Amino acid sequence: MTSSARTPSDDGGDRPWQSYHTAYTNAKAGMEGVDKEKVQRVIYEMSKGSKYFENEQKKEAITKLKIEHLRAQCAKLTDNDISHFQKVAEKKIIELEASRDLSKIWLHTDMDAFYAAVETLENPSLKGKPLAVGSMSMIATASYEARKFGVRAAMPGFIGCKLCPDLVFVRPNFERYTHYSELARKVFQRYDPNFFATSLDEAYLDITEVCIERGITGEEVASELRGAVHQETGLTCSAGVAPNRMIAKVCSDINKPNGQFILPNDRNAVTTFVSTLPIRKIGGIGKVTEQMLHQVLGISTCQEMLQKAAFLCALFSEGSTDFFLSVGLGLGGTETPEHRLRKSMSCERTFSATDDSSLLFEKLDNLTENLADDMQKECLKGRTLTLKLKTAAFEVRTRAATAQNYISSKEDILIYAKKLLKAELPLSLRLMGLRMSHFHGEKDDSTSPTQKTLDRFFHSSENNSNTNGTNGASSVDASGGNNYCNDATTNDDQQAVFSHNENLSVPDGTSSINHDNEPASSNMKVTQTERFDESASCKASASSSKPDEHFWRDGYICSLCGFELPLCFEEERQEHSDFHLAELLQKEDAVDSTLHLSKERLAERPCSTTPTPSKKKLKSSKEGKHIPIDSFFLKCNKKV
Repeated sequence: MTSSARTPSDDGGDRPWQSYHTAYTNAKAGMEGVDKEKVQRVIYEMSKGSKYFENEQKKEAITKLKIEHLRAQCAKLTDNDISHFQKVAEKKIIELEASRDLSKIWLHTDMDAFYAAVETLENPSLKGKPLAVGSMSMIATASYEARKFGVRAAMPGFIGCKLCPDLVFVRPNFERYTHYSELARKVFQRYDPNFFATSLDEAYLDITEVCIERGITGEEVASELRGAVHQETGLTCSAGVAPNRMIAKVCSDINKPNGQFILPNDRNAVTTFVSTLPIRKIGGIGKVTEQMLHQVLGISTCQEMLQKAAFLCALFSEGSTDFFLSVGLGLGGTETPEHRLRKSMSCERTFSATDDSSLLFEKLDNLTENLADDMQKECLKGRTLTLKLKTAAFEVRTRAATAQNYISSKEDILIYAKKLLKAELPLSLRLMGLRMSHFHGEKDDSTSPTQKTLDRFFHSSENNSNTNGTNGASSVDASGGNNYCNDATTNDDQQAVFSHNENLSVPDGTSSINHDNEPASSNMKVTQTERFDESASCKASASSSKPDEHFWRDGYICSLCGFELPLCFEEERQEHSDFHLAELLQKEDAVDSTLHLSKERLAERPCSTTPTPSKKKLKSSKEGKHIPIDSFFLKCNKKV
């Protein structure tokens, strides 16, 4: 095992920080000349002994086990195996190549150090100074002046001060950022009315029609758009133009800040471009996947994906292999994603760890007000409220409750939010979030894959009776490889946090607890979610053979309905997870209503002097509005 695969505590060398990699030790635009080893050393020395450090060690240990397992699988491959998988790989490559579409021109635009740039625009005295938007707990964005010292987004502020003693802090103002984002989006609509934004400062535009109608090139559109954005907002942005979205995003980062890069719609140009491209530059390949590919197969560049195609087919699932080979060929999405109705709305905040209950309830009150305001602006009412908590030990918990009626006011939301939080106290927290889903007006489609999956969920006892109880084990694909979820990449203002969320979402505060990377309980419904937000991005780390567990298989395929959402669609992925959660709770309502109705019918029947041993007394609805999921499965299993 190489030193880079060891956890910090395992490294007995003189420079243990060299093996300590976090979300904020990776270089970003504007950090090219930074002394990386110095930054790693400072982060290591200021982190060791902390709860965060311990959590990172746990994650690194799990990654190490994955790598060792894949190495063992690789060592078992015979020459005949490799020859077989080489043929499989060649066939896949031919099929993927046939799908190449060079007819579209995609533009990805990314505002430069957006939050920091907005603050500098509003306060010119900050110009030229190393600036961080955030607090001592967490930095949301760092200006390019600050990045020269190694300061970056998702880094704790106290570490940023150690790297740059003159660092200036400004508190975030999201109303201001939203205003400037809307100004920029008005410009985007001129070039693509159907553009889609992935955050306040990023967007994808299909400029194919504009180029054809006006007889101009993608390069001219990019220059014109960037100029228009600067004129409307006073801010600069960078752009990338390419035949597909995956490469366009990579291109937009090449000449930051205030620059652009154009990749022609030519196959040779695309393949040449990706041949030497580091795999970590690709959205969907994060720290863990990068380590596995590099330490097991020696893959560092996209071209090496194709060179090691046979081993990828042998060791990884079909979905993962197709993704890796597509990356090697420079293939990406070319069609505009269909617009979907909003499935959830959320807000969350990171703060200094505290166990002061009065302060926590005050923060909950503020979050509730923000969520209620956002919902009322869009005339939304929901039933399922989810409380997200991150403890001082970086343990992530989510709790959910379902209201009897659709609600949107602060007062109504706060009633349920307080109940959920009160059930968890006393507890020291560093992050709190609220999410509302199950909105009024959502329609059930009995023909959709989701509905079919829910039907399978409530008949899962039949499947469970045929299983061997291997819950929590990694699932193995047909090739004998392990089907691990890919980890998430870090975006401009985000931090990668490796979390394994176990949610038993039932009303009245009844819920489950999760600890990062702990195996799933065999008696509990597990919902694994991946989230990208202002302060954190989450990764589902464990896979399971149970059909009712929700996670992102191969990093982008929903385990419940098969819907595909790449990692770059962070908000859509969270909404999709919320949709399944809402459906689950709605189904619980239906089950409870059925049981209650059955009891009423039984009560109407004449009393019988002969007891019926096969009939069981139903639980009174007064004992709880819902039957816990684990109890439901136990009852189903007994019937089987």
